[in-house]
Amino acid sequence: MAKKKNFPLRIDPKLYEVLESWAKDEFRSVNSHIEYLLREQVKKAGRLPKKKNAEDEDN
Repeated sequence: MAKKKNFPLRIDPKLYEVLESWAKDEFRSVNSHIEYLLREQVKKAGRLPKKKNAEDEDN
C-alpha cells in the first residue's frame, strides 16, 4: 500500500463539527471521511488518472 501524505489542515471549528457528525453517521473517522469526500469530488471533476487494466500490466 502506498504511503499516505501527512499535512496540517486548518478548518473552521463549526465545519469540523459537521464533518465529525457526518463521519460518525458513515462509520468513518473524520480523516477518512475528508479523504473520501475529496476523492469523490476529484473523480467527479475527472481529475483522477485512469487505472491501468490487467492487460496493460501484463505487457
